[in-house]
Amino acid sequence: MERIHQAIISVCLSIALLAVGSLGYMLIEGWGFLDSLYMTVITLATVGYGETHTLSATGRIFTLILILMGVGYFLYVVGAIIQFLVEGRIRLVLGRRKLDQQIHRLKNHYIVCGYGRMGRALTRFLIQKYLDVVVIEQKETRVPIMNEDGVLYLLGPANDEDMLKRAGIARARGLMTVVGTDADNVFMVLLAREMNPDIFIVARAILNSSKRTLRAAGADKIVSPYDLGARRMAHAILRPTVIEFLEMAFADDSEEIEVEELRVTAKSPLIDTCLMDTNIRRDFDVIIITIKKADGQMVFNPGAETCLEAGDILVVVGLAVKIRRLERLLAPP
Repeated sequence: MERIHQAIISVCLSIALLAVGSLGYMLIEGWGFLDSLYMTVITLATVGYGETHTLSATGRIFTLILILMGVGYFLYVVGAIIQFLVEGRIRLVLGRRKLDQQIHRLKNHYIVCGYGRMGRALTRFLIQKYLDVVVIEQKETRVPIMNEDGVLYLLGPANDEDMLKRAGIARARGLMTVVGTDADNVFMVLLAREMNPDIFIVARAILNSSKRTLRAAGADKIVSPYDLGARRMAHAILRPTVIEFLEMAFADDSEEIEVEELRVTAKSPLIDTCLMDTNIRRDFDVIIITIKKADGQMVFNPGAETCLEAGDILVVVGLAVKIRRLERLLAPP
């Protein structure tokens, strides 16, 4: 907006100088409009073609004033151009430095490699869940999109070790790789697993034959968009009511029913308490579907005698607001 304002001022000053100069010569010397405009232009441009007609003393004084006004206008335009170039560069450097500082302060964040259609949608979903995300994107043409979306990003190849260090992979909770090819995704998984053995890695597989390779490389979860899309369409025909419920539960803007997973931490007052004594169903009106134990065992539809332990992950269904209350009880700050 400021640049447009300066451009408008420059155009207005140009028109004003031409009008004042032309009108001045017409009134002082009695010249016609074309001769007055011509004399004004060559005076302001300082080309030195000489006087159109012989000037009177008053005309010479007016010409001197016009030259000084022209020099002032020229300095203003040059200053505006220099300001545009310097401020643009400074803004770029300071903006990049600010992004790097914000990324450096992050902990337990998520790294998304690739900001194509899938990477952008994935990043938006994570941000909507109030999670910290760092995007690594190689294509410079996507920088305006990332700036518009307001995401933290690094520009460069995601399979570069220094780039992953700058993204804070040692402090990150998870990494999702959705770069162009399966070969790139495999390399990303290998590199990320080597740099942080504990990080949770989700990789996209374009071909089904790549799933085994990605799993061997160290990916915790492998997602094939084509398989998921095909299954979703089939279930929409075979189990429309189930799909309708799941769409409502997993909707980004759902304020009613949610399916969520909650971790039980060592600070929870419900540690070593059986479900029948927790009163979760009565106090929170939340249904516990599954409990994943710390050793990986899945307890489906847990009975009332099942006890909660530190590290358990509960898969629950209920109202969003009540799930948040239960989360504060299971994992107090």
